[in-house]
Amino acid sequence: MSRSDRVYGVDEAGRGPILGPMALAVVLLDEAGGIALRELGVQDSKRFGSGAKAQDLRAGLSAQIHRHALASACELVPVEIIDEHTFRGQLNRLEQDVALRLLRRLEAPQTATIICDGANLFRPLQRHFPRLQAVNDGESAHVAVAAASILAKHARDAAFAEICDRYHAEFGPVAGGGYANAATRRFLDAYARSHGGLPPEARKSWGAEKLPSDQLTLAAQPS
Repeated sequence: MSRSDRVYGVDEAGRGPILGPMALAVVLLDEAGGIALRELGVQDSKRFGSGAKAQDLRAGLSAQIHRHALASACELVPVEIIDEHTFRGQLNRLEQDVALRLLRRLEAPQTATIICDGANLFRPLQRHFPRLQAVNDGESAHVAVAAASILAKHARDAAFAEICDRYHAEFGPVAGGGYANAATRRFLDAYARSHGGLPPEARKSWGAEKLPSDQLTLAAQPS
């Protein structure tokens, strides 16, 4: 099997939410796998939306990605690690480190063809992989990036579902996907009234350059 048609795709999900972890994924495809996944409808995970139907579609496509990919890896980055890096202004560095770790886990050779979603974000990785391409709208550049975006978003969906289940008995449905919107603010404000602060799954660094964390729920604006 030729190795020249192999492409590693790199993408993340959950960089911006106030609640829950971030996920990064890497998918390795050859030409046959890429064709199969395109025919199955693999595309940017955000195009599926955010509701239950979208989550089911991503779950089904994730299974197909695992079937057709030569290799894949995904990592959830917990809130504590996100906060630690964001407070130091190193969120980009965190994503770069996780992507590099995943590529090394998959034993990507130095000469590998790698496409990462995020021109400025992932360009520093070119010092490790000279043929790496860091581009915006990477999901359109190669189906491997779209596949990585789906695996990352599916992992983030599953992690957020666990958060929702954890608090459902006390607060009812936790809507909003963890992003800084009205639904998420309602949950955070309700939690703060009951427990006197933010839940452990909330990112204390979100908006911290403007306000202290105990005022975070008031600062959040709809995205």
